[in-house]
Amino acid sequence: MLHNFKLQLRQPGFIYALLVSLVGFALFVWNFDKTLFSKSPSDWVMFYAFIASVLLLQCFMFRVPPEGNYESMDSAVLMAVLFVYGGGYALSVLFISSIVLVFIDKNTTTLWKHLLNFSAYTMMLLGAEAFFHFSGGHTGIFELNHLFAYIASLSMYSLINVIFMSCYFFIVSKVKLHDIVVGFVKDAIFAYVSTMLLSLVLVMLLEKNGFFGLLLISAITLLLSFSFKKLYLIYNQVTEKANIDQRTGLYNHSYFEEKLDEYIKQYRSQERTFSLAMLDLDDFKKYNDAYGHPEGDKLLSFFGNLVKKECEPHQFLAARYGGEEFAIIMPDYTLDQAKGFINGLRKLVNHTPYDGVDVFPHGCISFSAGLLEINKDHYDKSQLVDAADRALYLAKSKGKNMVSIYGEQDAPPQRLEYDIHELEQQVKIFLSKDIYTYKHSKRVYSYAVDMAEVLQLNEEDRRTLILGALIHDIGKLEIPRDVLNKKTKLTPDEWEMVKKHVLWGKEIVLATGKYKELIPLIELHHERYDGKGYPHGLKENEIPRLARMLCIIDSFDAMTTERPYQATKSYEEALNEIRRCTGSQFDPELAGYFIAYIEKKYTIDTSRVLTS
Repeated sequence: MLHNFKLQLRQPGFIYALLVSLVGFALFVWNFDKTLFSKSPSDWVMFYAFIASVLLLQCFMFRVPPEGNYESMDSAVLMAVLFVYGGGYALSVLFISSIVLVFIDKNTTTLWKHLLNFSAYTMMLLGAEAFFHFSGGHTGIFELNHLFAYIASLSMYSLINVIFMSCYFFIVSKVKLHDIVVGFVKDAIFAYVSTMLLSLVLVMLLEKNGFFGLLLISAITLLLSFSFKKLYLIYNQVTEKANIDQRTGLYNHSYFEEKLDEYIKQYRSQERTFSLAMLDLDDFKKYNDAYGHPEGDKLLSFFGNLVKKECEPHQFLAARYGGEEFAIIMPDYTLDQAKGFINGLRKLVNHTPYDGVDVFPHGCISFSAGLLEINKDHYDKSQLVDAADRALYLAKSKGKNMVSIYGEQDAPPQRLEYDIHELEQQVKIFLSKDIYTYKHSKRVYSYAVDMAEVLQLNEEDRRTLILGALIHDIGKLEIPRDVLNKKTKLTPDEWEMVKKHVLWGKEIVLATGKYKELIPLIELHHERYDGKGYPHGLKENEIPRLARMLCIIDSFDAMTTERPYQATKSYEEALNEIRRCTGSQFDPELAGYFIAYIEKKYTIDTSRVLTS
């Protein structure tokens, strides 16, 4: 036990909880109502009635959206006791009920969590009592002219709860404190308002009806708790129907995309990694053709149940992406861990008997899979899915029934040469419209080829940087010729039009659908490291690494290229400008690589004309 305690103590969240527990327990000892033991028998009956009410409400906690959020109404009783009998008496009710809860929940909740909960309630009650008296409230019968004191006290009780919980989640989750506080208030405002109203009603009932008033309010709150449970169950069932694919029992496409967005946000804000796998049943059409679609649906259901059974113990999110294609999100799994799991799943599927598998080339059920781990170059879900899909189809092209990892596959040189040739034909359109943009695109492409070697990019990233550099300004095809070739300063409206070329370029590529992986470079090469760029104002690692690299290359070429009626910088001047803007416009690390590359190349080739 001592060893476990020391391990937990090193965790910031546990240290915070330990400090709260020590402070809360010390405050309880200091404020304990020592006159409690001199109460009359009738007072003891009421005391035990309060304890019973608190315990009942604690045992009837109910869930409310969002997922994992629990509420109970025991605070209404504790606050009513505070208003009528004082903080010391309320702490005594809390103390005895907490001891009983330790024995009730001994198999489900650890002792230190009970202590933490008790300490938090203690601080909330004492803070509320102090604010109640500070606002002019008096313990005893309900006084309407002191309504502000009741509301202020209840607000302070809720505020301390929000602060306590927000600080804890801020320490353990690394999410912005403001976002956590706003989230707690938004999700719990109903519970806080309910507590206020019920506690005030109970104060009035205790004054006139005593024990019967407590019994009445307890019955009402229990019925409300039961109703909320039922409502949540109905809500959960409706949500499940909306989110579950009825054929396979896995999550459906829409829910998968929603959760993938959430995991991407967690990666950015909390630095939590995850891996994504796209799976596709091999030769499923052959099975459908041989046995018919009803039997094919049964195979999908069988495969879906198998995937679900294997994913649930790991809390992976498995979904049917469409047809015979499936997706698995593996939170906190590195690429190696994810590859081990998917390969294990593949072998399990291979060795699971099923009728009619003789029609398959492998003689068993099999799937091909594409796998990747999220990194700083992935900025949206479509890019992630597209990358995993490309790895998946490479696995299929290599004979199926295998796992391919994005970025590790070999890209045939002839494929890259073909893509370059195809995109060059599109860029050549600029020859008749704006020869500067054509020559600029070719030079940026040339720099990108060199920088891919400098950065030692894998084949996929090398291809993306080179092709993205070649076609990064394709959206300028939508800009009128007279604006592109204007020799005087652009008007504000014209400048806004020029800035839209990144979005138009994205639309052009999406229309063909062939080079979707290049979209981040086309759309984001004018984003700045400090967040002052366009079109989205992304900053630092929110911008994919290759787009940050292209921004430097693009800017350097723009500065060092001669154009009529415009100033041109030498290489040295341009490098000094990049140094000056490092950390504001440009990524410091990538700027360092580029500066070193240009300086080395310039030193080696001193005869090169500086303004091509």
